[in-house]
Amino acid sequence: MIFFSYNIIYMEERHINFLHREEPDLPTPRETKKWRVFLIFAIIAFVLSVYWTIKVMFNQPNNDPMAYDPTTLEPKQPEGFFKKVTNYVFTDQYKLEGYNEDRINLLLLGIGGEGHDGPMLTDTIIIASIKPSTGQIALISIPRDLSVNIPDVGYTKVNHAAYYGQKASKDGPAYADEILSKTLDIDLPYYAQIDFQAFSEIIDYVGGVTVNVDRAFTDTQYPTQNEGFQTINFTKGQQNMDGATALKFTRSRHGNNGEGSDFARAKRQQKIIFALKAKIMSASTLANPIRINKIIESLTKHVYTNLQFADIMYLLKLSRQLSTDQIITAVFDDGPNGFLRAIMNADGVYLLEPKTGNYDEINNYIKNIFTVGDTRTGDTPAQTLPPTETKLISANIEIQNGTWTAGLAAQIRKNLEEKGVIINTVSNAEERPQTNGGIYNISGKDMTDQLQKLQTELNLPIKQDLPAGIKTATNTEILVLIGEDNKIE
Repeated sequence: MIFFSYNIIYMEERHINFLHREEPDLPTPRETKKWRVFLIFAIIAFVLSVYWTIKVMFNQPNNDPMAYDPTTLEPKQPEGFFKKVTNYVFTDQYKLEGYNEDRINLLLLGIGGEGHDGPMLTDTIIIASIKPSTGQIALISIPRDLSVNIPDVGYTKVNHAAYYGQKASKDGPAYADEILSKTLDIDLPYYAQIDFQAFSEIIDYVGGVTVNVDRAFTDTQYPTQNEGFQTINFTKGQQNMDGATALKFTRSRHGNNGEGSDFARAKRQQKIIFALKAKIMSASTLANPIRINKIIESLTKHVYTNLQFADIMYLLKLSRQLSTDQIITAVFDDGPNGFLRAIMNADGVYLLEPKTGNYDEINNYIKNIFTVGDTRTGDTPAQTLPPTETKLISANIEIQNGTWTAGLAAQIRKNLEEKGVIINTVSNAEERPQTNGGIYNISGKDMTDQLQKLQTELNLPIKQDLPAGIKTATNTEILVLIGEDNKIE
């Protein structure tokens, strides 16, 4: 018998109201607070990331010579309200490494270069240190015979470091910088290597330097380029030196009357450095950013440095604030009170090594140079201005291009700034083309002298009334308007 079982399913009757919508589960007040906090932090993180990204972009060193004011040597302020606000918010003053520690160090290296014996051997080694907070400057001359440990070579003269670095396919000056930094336990973030030719050309470019020669001396063994010798003489007192003479003054090592040592030579080298600094700072056209850039470009084969153009401009600006009346100098020697002693190594090489057997005493002296170093009164004479130096045009000058020739106003600005003329604004005229150009005094003041100097430089007529439609910046005193009829060299 087959039995069938039936399951009876009872359906519960429910009434569904399709017009009624059930409320979703809402987050608790505590959960809502968490999300708000998270959202706020996310927004803050985003804003900060954008801010620092833009800040990093804005604070890159500016290596464009046209971007610097020839008088202040500061980067020029941007034009326009939005750019000025952006610059104010995002831009910090550019500083060299060491500024925040109140000590900026620069390694100066002098080499013979092509045509000289041992062209890569370092003839001059000077550490220049600046203390920004006080304006103090110290020059520390390192003797070229100083014994240093060069990897894979051993102890040898420090003036061989760049040579061995280049021989090992490394950056020679950078390698010398590294060796000295480790030996003397000092940060040397910047270095500049210059050869004899560049040294002479720079001195000649500024029109020579004026130096006080402490004592007369004669050197009968001054080297010539053909491996011979010549006799050179210097008399006591103030002397004007061109590049060739200044080079002999700094290189001489066999003079009489107490001038026949590397230590005496180091002091003479420091004299030339201070005289060159004084000469450049005394003539505004010599410190012009565009001219400085041209010097650097012309000496590319003879100067090797990790300084960027922005770094050089910063150093020039900083040098105006330095106190050269009280100069701190150090020349390490093997005298009775010196730190060094002379030895001959196993290979018969003459070296200078620390008397104590290590560099601790020397390094401590260098570290505290601004408090323990020898301070002497600056004896750098007033420098003679170069013949081309003129006090050109003290006025706010604006140049407007009234033609359709692109870049004409910028080119004129460049030509004028090379001569020391400060241009405040460059733009295109709102109404173009302008048939006739000219130079306009819109200041309401007597600027006859400035107008005439500009007229001489540009060969443009001086005019009275501005053409219709021409507007200028609010601080402009003189407008140079370039028209279609102008023939500007």
